[in-house]
Order: sequence, then structure tokens, then C-alpha cells
Amino acid sequence: MQIHNGDLTTCMGYYNQDELQNTIGTLMSDTICDNEINAENAILHHKEGVDLIPANLDLSAIEFSLVNAMSREFTLKNSIRGIKDNYDYVLIDCMPSLGMITINALACSDKIIIPVQGEYLAAKGMGHLLKTVTRVQKQINPNLKIGGVLLTLVDKRTNLSKDVRDTLIDNYGQYVKIYGAEIPKAINTAKSTSTGKSIFEFDKNSPVANAYNNLAKEVLENERTRQKDGTSKVR
Repeated sequence: MQIHNGDLTTCMGYYNQDELQNTIGTLMSDTICDNEINAENAILHHKEGVDLIPANLDLSAIEFSLVNAMSREFTLKNSIRGIKDNYDYVLIDCMPSLGMITINALACSDKIIIPVQGEYLAAKGMGHLLKTVTRVQKQINPNLKIGGVLLTLVDKRTNLSKDVRDTLIDNYGQYVKIYGAEIPKAINTAKSTSTGKSIFEFDKNSPVANAYNNLAKEVLENERTRQKDGTSKVR
């Protein structure tokens, strides 16, 4: 599922976004207007076995509609209530902002993964995000947990990403997990998104594909460990 203005939808090969009749934006709009919701009609079935609720530029207008909406923080949660239990995992791709739509995503999530680019300024914004998450936990969603921080766009040719990792560990390592997996910067990533294929379909042996495989294994292993210890429940 995508809470964004369509980038992921484009990357998955759905280029005519304005022609899509059902999107996450229309679902949230119907929820705000108290219309009947059928989230199943908005699901696109990608050939690689991934289901997607798409987004387009219309989602930008929802941010303003949420201002006066009743129970505005739970609009997204109410929009997908009928389909969430049909999946082992629902991934929500959020825009890089902390507006009402992102708050909606946090309100209906069990756990979040925080991507941080291997750059100093990206790491600097972590504190503000963690404060927002804490407020959501206290006021809206007490079940929300931070799965971990993922370093992305890592350039192995420089020491900058290593410095950013060290900074994250020093400043936040005692509060959140810093994933061992890192997503490298690679030209094949950009090429794969332009073809509507995932990196696994485009080049399954690439360093980026291997990195995402390692991340998935790490996330699942952490879940199994927490479940075994009785500290977390896999959803």
C-alpha cells in the first residue's frame, strides 16, 4: 500500500495513474464522507505476486480534507479495515513528511522501519521523527513499535555512510535497533524502477537485491526472537 503521491505506483509499472478510478486517496475520501468502502476494488495485483493499493496526485488534496474530518487520525485505518486481516504483512510506503497522512499511517501500524539515507542531514532529522512517534504512541496508537532504522543509498566508496551509521548508533542505538543490512546506491535500482520491475525481477543477483534479502531475513528473525521471548506478536 502506498501513502505517497504515486512514486511507488509508477515504479511498479502503473504509469497512467490519473486513469485509476480507485486509489488510497479515493478510499480515504469516501471514509471522510462516510460513503460505503470497498477496499478490494482498489487493489492492483502485480505480476510478481505483490498486491498494491495505488496512489496519485489526488492524494495531496486529502491532507487538507483531514483537517476537519471526524476521527481524522484513523481515516486510513478505517479505509483498510476490511482487507488488513487478509494479509500476513501490509507495508505502507509513506511520503518523507510528518503531515496528517503520515500520522494516519502511524496510527494504523504495528511497527515502523525508518529509512535513513547515508547522509548527515538525513540522520539529523531522526530526533524529530522519534518525538513524533512517541507522541503517537502516547495519544493515538499505544501498540506502535519501532522495528529499526535502515541505512539506504549507501556509497561504499566513501566513509560518509559509515560516519552516519556511527552517529546513529551513538545517538539512538540505545533506543532503537540499527539494522545490520544496508541498501547500497546502485544504478540498477534506478533502471529497475523505470521498467516496472522489482530489483529481484530485474537483477536478482545484484548487491541491492542481496541487501533487501538480508533485510527481510533480519526483520523476520527479529520477529521470531520476540515471539519466542513473548515480547512481541507477529501480525
